[in-house]
Amino acid sequence: MNARHILITGASSGLGAALARHYAAPAIALLLIARDAARLERVALECRARGATVRVVPMDVRASEALATLIAEIDAHTPIDTVIANAGVEASLGREGQAERLDEVLAQIRTNFEGAVATVLPLIDPMRARGTGRVVLVASLAGRMPLPDQPTYSATKAGLIAFGEALRPVLGAAGVRLTLACPGFIATGMSRDYRGWRPLEWSAERAAIAIAHASDRGARSIAFPWPLVALIGLGRCVPAMVRDAVLQRFFTANIRPVDAAAALEDVSIAK
Repeated sequence: MNARHILITGASSGLGAALARHYAAPAIALLLIARDAARLERVALECRARGATVRVVPMDVRASEALATLIAEIDAHTPIDTVIANAGVEASLGREGQAERLDEVLAQIRTNFEGAVATVLPLIDPMRARGTGRVVLVASLAGRMPLPDQPTYSATKAGLIAFGEALRPVLGAAGVRLTLACPGFIATGMSRDYRGWRPLEWSAERAAIAIAHASDRGARSIAFPWPLVALIGLGRCVPAMVRDAVLQRFFTANIRPVDAAAALEDVSIAK
């Protein structure tokens, strides 16, 4: 495509900002959505310096009805050809296995799943009518192999995977490509809050390049790093008791307690 209009949520930092910078170029129009207006504008300035046209929308993706209405209105005026539902937050069990706080549970559900669905939903019918488009859902390897210290986070990403897999054939029949991205650990703004093991962590820039290339070639999915992907596949083949023991050994309550409002700063994490 000679001209592209790309929507990215959670674009103020981390993976979302890296994706914005990756795509930024002449003949590219970026629609960047995140909660933190100041950080979002800094990312926009970087992208404009690379020749892109940028529109920023400071918005919490949990405002799902307003978000969907806004996206539909923008698409009607300037069709969006690529949407990347990336915004996400995470929390953890307590140090001694205490249950997650309800506010943090709801924040994850509404941001990671509801926010992603609200981002994509208003573009499904317009893209199908145009017979073209790309949808990227940023899920996680935690959605493939749930982590014992992050049950809600894992559940939201598993739900996003199921949503994407169900939606893919419907979109594909109309010429719209859907890519499910399942990254492992990515170095983001929230990485400092996770005190546990982060094997084979990728930089946000490296992850952004991999996800963008997968979307651009129309890949059904992308998962990385491959050693963790292979271990997950192997883990599915061993007895559940063995798998649970290994997961419990390495992933147990390693996130510092955080204020739920602060956790919703659209720090684009994926794990």
